[in-house]
Amino acid sequence: MKAAYIEKPGPPENITYGERPTPAPGPGQVLVKVGAVSVNPVDTYLRAGWIDMPLPMPYIVGCDLAGTVEAVGQRVTRLAPGDRVWGSNQGLLGRQGTSSEYAAVDAKWLYGTPDGVDDQQAAAIALVGITAHLGTFHKARLKSGETLFVQGGSGGVGACVVQMAHAAGARVVTTAGSDEKAELCRSLGADLVINYRTDDIDAALRRFAPEGVDVWFELLHEHDFERTVAHLAMRGRIVVIAGRDGRPPFPVGPFYVKDASMYGFAMFNAPADEQRISSEAINRWMSSGQLRATIGRVMPLSETAAAHRLQEDNTLRGAGTLSGKIVLVP
Repeated sequence: MKAAYIEKPGPPENITYGERPTPAPGPGQVLVKVGAVSVNPVDTYLRAGWIDMPLPMPYIVGCDLAGTVEAVGQRVTRLAPGDRVWGSNQGLLGRQGTSSEYAAVDAKWLYGTPDGVDDQQAAAIALVGITAHLGTFHKARLKSGETLFVQGGSGGVGACVVQMAHAAGARVVTTAGSDEKAELCRSLGADLVINYRTDDIDAALRRFAPEGVDVWFELLHEHDFERTVAHLAMRGRIVVIAGRDGRPPFPVGPFYVKDASMYGFAMFNAPADEQRISSEAINRWMSSGQLRATIGRVMPLSETAAAHRLQEDNTLRGAGTLSGKIVLVP
């Protein structure tokens, strides 16, 4: 089979697109004929060797996939050949990744793809959707009628947070860097979109939520907790999922007198049963049309190295040339 893999960590140029043995599903595993994969920032961190995690070499990159069950291993009863599936949490903790024509995946990490949802949508929603759901509902426990603020509502996780919070009946505020991205955020359900390049974020938030924000979902790598805590409502919650090397100052006093809480988490630490709960909500919303992935670029799997460069340019260098997810097609 064709696959995108590395033989040692390093820059995108270390990715080779070539032949690898087609895996056989072991006990509890499913062999998936891959229809689409998506690219996430964590894929680039793993490839670069920035995360201290075991990588089997040669290592196939990628966390997300969607496709069709080709074969099942022993003890698999929930899935059968011909079933359409999607999943994430691959390429992590010693597991091989998904950027290949076939992938052998433990059945517990796979979910049925709803009718009417294509592989590109399912792959693009996988990691970002599970991350958004875990942070918004499992951690912050957002309720109908509350106000949620999320940075960058046109990005992968941000777009999912906007749509999920809107579907749950919350008031949603987000930021965008252009009129085009702002319009996309409004189409996803944002009640207020603040242009962070031209608008006064603090003034806009005070007007929209004078009693404060109930859930602040932080996606920036450089945190301004002085601003965040100042805008929190009483018993507000902060969710942090980015900024691995960040060591920002923190206003302890204003934080604790509001009875506030802060949650940090990495999606791949969540056990399979928690991620399955997220997948069930994601499937309901995708089926009803309340949740869709924002796909910024579709590229052939043979261009995985170029896709990793594009992702890094936008994640690490603020290039602004990508809105939404990169999807790769074998």
